[in-house]
Parts: sequence; structure tokens; C-alpha cells
Amino acid sequence: MLSKKSIRHSFILQLVLASTVLIVIFSTILYNYIKISIYKDLTNELRQEAVLVAVSKSSDFNDIGLNRFDPKLNLPNRKVKIITLKNQKLKISYKYLIVHGEHFLTILYPYNKKKALFIKITRNISNTYKVLDEILTNVLTINLMAIFFIIFYALFLSRMLLLPIKSFTAKLANMNESFLQTLDPQSLPTEFQPLGKSINSLVKRIQTFTEYQKELFIGTSHELKTPLAVMKTKNEVTLLKPRENEKYIQILRENNQIIDEMSKMISNILEIGRQEGAHFEEPVKIDLIKFLEVKANNFKILAYQDEKKFKINITPKKYEIKTQPTLLIHIIQNFIQNAIKFTPFGKTILVKCFQTEHGYSINIIDEGCGIDEKQDLFAPFKRYGNKPGAGLGLFLAKGAANAIGAKISIKNRVNSKGTIANLFIPINKK
Repeated sequence: MLSKKSIRHSFILQLVLASTVLIVIFSTILYNYIKISIYKDLTNELRQEAVLVAVSKSSDFNDIGLNRFDPKLNLPNRKVKIITLKNQKLKISYKYLIVHGEHFLTILYPYNKKKALFIKITRNISNTYKVLDEILTNVLTINLMAIFFIIFYALFLSRMLLLPIKSFTAKLANMNESFLQTLDPQSLPTEFQPLGKSINSLVKRIQTFTEYQKELFIGTSHELKTPLAVMKTKNEVTLLKPRENEKYIQILRENNQIIDEMSKMISNILEIGRQEGAHFEEPVKIDLIKFLEVKANNFKILAYQDEKKFKINITPKKYEIKTQPTLLIHIIQNFIQNAIKFTPFGKTILVKCFQTEHGYSINIIDEGCGIDEKQDLFAPFKRYGNKPGAGLGLFLAKGAANAIGAKISIKNRVNSKGTIANLFIPINKK
């Protein structure tokens, strides 16, 4: 039993209804064409007979109006008369009558205009109507057979059209995080190739997310295991022999410091969970220029408090995009915080944003120590420079950029010391 929401059900219903309507319309037109053609032939025959009757007379009518036409002109299915019709227009006319279930067609043919005489020929056309009834019956029978055939054809065709989807389902059902395989779009019907490409895109995103999760879990385990091992070793060494109270206090303080660092790390890991939730945030339309100006001005205050210069250069005056603001804030915040962190006192941080042919570019330029471009800067728990941190900021920024369809990169400045962190939002991405 097909569900009312089934695509196959809708396809079969629409195909059968459309085909039935077309068949009925075509059959109606065909039947009426045949009927009109037969009726036209009958009227032409009656007209020709009337002309022959008029020509075959042997003499004019006498004063009392006796019919002196050849009596052979009257046949069992045809009656010929001469009648006088004073009020009848002097032109050929036809009348259709049904008498006692018999069908008759009559022609009134003008014979003598001065005396208003008409030749009246009446023909019994019941046999013709029987033929038309048989034709109608045959047409209806053929229609029913055609509709019956269309139903079976629709069932067969819908089954064939659903085979690629069933193939997709079978392949996707066998996939898990350990076995993710892309499809070959070229092996699919043309109509299903876009669907195949979309599935491949989804599979690649799942693969990226799975690798992202594995790398995160491995990094988290390593980062938490190391400080715990250090704390345990310190405690074991301290307990080997009695020590002065100051020594115990020092060990406890060091352990508390390690615990604080672990707490910060756990907070960053929780931030990853919150960011994953933000991935499902509904994209909204925003004015990117106004958005960037507000965020940049907020960080400008922080930079001045840290005795660092902060410049803003944002163009044009308005640029609207549809995106997820929470994820966008996370990327920009991470870039600017890193710039403030690594820029020496008295140096400058520049926020430079501009429109390009293919999208919008956001650059955060600092005068810090630079980076090692050979390293994977976006791997989790990777720390660079001599500044403290959990090493998850760029990792989170990369995930956020992927979610909103943007690209991020970090490279050293060419002619001076420092880095350029770039966020590029393509024009065709939401």
C-alpha cells in the first residue's frame, strides 16, 4: 500500500490522471469528428438527391399541385414530397427528428421561388446512429483498456525511477564512521547526478567531522593525561618521606595551578560543544559592515587598555549577507584576540575589510612575532609562540568557517614582521 506522502504514489496518480484526461479529450474530439463527418456526408447526399429530383421532373406541377415526379424516387428509407411553405426562407435547410425511436434527417430544397415550392426529402438514418453508437462503445472500451495499461505502465515506470534512490539508500545504510564511501555520479542517470554530488558532499563533510572528532578526542586525552600524571608524580615524591610544611604548601600550590590550567582546557572543550550547537543556528540576513564596525570598536577598547594601537579600515558602506552570526563572531573574536595577544606594546593592529569580485575579505593584521607556516596552525592543542593558551582557538575558528561556507588562512606579512589572518566569505555562500 502506497502512502499518501509517497513520491511514487504522487507520480502514479499524476501520470494516470494526466493520461486519462488526454485520452478522454482525444477520444471526444475523435468521436465528434467522426459524427460530424458522417452527418456532413448525409447532408451532402440529401442535397445531391434533391438536385437530382429537381432535374428529373417530366413537367411542371398542374394547378391542383399533383406530384408528377417519378414514383421510383420514393424508397423505403426515403420519402420525397413537394410542399408549399409561404413563410419559409428560400434557402436550403435541414431538420433532425426522432419519431418512435427512429432517427430521421429532412432537407428542404427550394424548387420554385415564385410559388414557394420546396422539395422535401426525408431519410431514415437510424442505421447510421447505430453505427455511431457502436463506434462510441468501441471508443469507450479502448479508453478503458488504455487507462488500465497506463496504470500498469505508471507502476512499472515509477519502480524504475526509484531504483537509483534505492541504490543510494542501500549504500548509505552500509556506511558508518569507519566506512564512508563516495558515489560515482557518472554511473547514475542524468537526473540523479546532482543528488549523487550532494550525497558525496555530505559524505566528505561527515568524513571531515569524524576526523575532527577523533583528533579532538585524542588531543583531549593527551592534554588531560599529562597534567594528571605530573600531579600524581609530585604527590608520590612528596609522600616518600616527611617534609617541612612549606614544601607541602608549595606542592599544593603547584597542583592547584595545574588544576586551573586543566579547568581552562575543559572550558575550551565545552566551547567546542557550544559551537557545534551554533552550527544549527538559523542563518539570518545582516549588514556585515555594521556588524564588523561594532565588533571592531569593542576590541579597540581592549587594545588601548593593553597599550596597543588599533586601526579600522572597513569598506564599502553597506554589504548584506545571510549567515550565522554566532559562528562569525567566534572567528573574528579569535583572530583579534590572537592579534592583541602577540602584538608588542606600542605596536599596531589593523582590521582591514573590503569587497572583492568573488566575495568579501576580512583581514586582521598584527605586528607580532609571526608564525611557522610549515606547521598545521589549525590542529587542536597546538600552541605557538610564548603565550599561554589551550591551543583550541584556531581549531574552533576553522570549524566555524567550514560551517558558514567561508575560508580562513594565516600567513606572515611579506615586508614586515607580523601575521595576516584572513577570513574570506564567498559571494555565493550564505
